[in-house]
Amino acid sequence: MNDGLPSFISTMIETRITDVLHALGDPVRLAIVRELAGSEPRACGTFAHLGVSPSTLSHHFRVLREAGLVETSSEGQRRLNALRRDELDVRYPGLLDSVLSGR
Repeated sequence: MNDGLPSFISTMIETRITDVLHALGDPVRLAIVRELAGSEPRACGTFAHLGVSPSTLSHHFRVLREAGLVETSSEGQRRLNALRRDELDVRYPGLLDSVLSGR
């Protein structure tokens, strides 16, 4: 995602499956993951259409980062969020495909 540059905020994918599932269990966080799965890295502000306050949105991104689902990098004044798809697929093969397809 960041061409070898260090991430601004990141966690190692050393979380338990229960942490990942808890993070994905919230409808707003699941919507964020679905949107990140189909896009380039995005700033938090681009998710305002989800209908939650900026502080609540920030909380959801923190939960996703702590679960290892999302990586946040710095680009000037912006903080861009990206789904850690490759790492998740290695650690939990098929999990994201199943969750994102609604199976």
